[in-house]
Amino acid sequence: MRLLPLTTMAALTSLGALAALAACGPSTAPQTGPAATVAVADALCRPTPNGRHATACYVTLTANTDDRLVSVSSPRGDRVEIHESKLENGMMVMTELRAGQPLPAGQKVELKPGGNHIMLLGLTEPLATGQTVDLTLSFANAPAVEVTAPVAHPPVEGAN
Repeated sequence: MRLLPLTTMAALTSLGALAALAACGPSTAPQTGPAATVAVADALCRPTPNGRHATACYVTLTANTDDRLVSVSSPRGDRVEIHESKLENGMMVMTELRAGQPLPAGQKVELKPGGNHIMLLGLTEPLATGQTVDLTLSFANAPAVEVTAPVAHPPVEGAN
């Protein structure tokens, strides 16, 4: 029987330990269930009168799994925020949803006038009816979605 030098034995022991750890690691098997996706519909941004540097944009989102709209970007403004509108002390108040907009699986979430919406701030130039605005919507799980929103006045609810 031949004895191995101590350094060779230490190396073999280390390799054995690494192999054992690798066998206990996370599985690389494919995930079960559908990949996260978000369908985007009815995108629209309000026109701005001259001198205004902000406007609201609206969109309907439907996620196939629980997700969250975490940010929006656009080359037409310095920044874009997701806002919540709520009534406080008889006044409508807008605040940024810093954690984003929840998107429950299978439910349409409307970002609409008088409710939660997207605020396009620091516009590079006024928006006129007939133009378009490119928006990139980023989600917690689903891939980002790029949408081109027409600039127009939103339809009045209840008007036919």
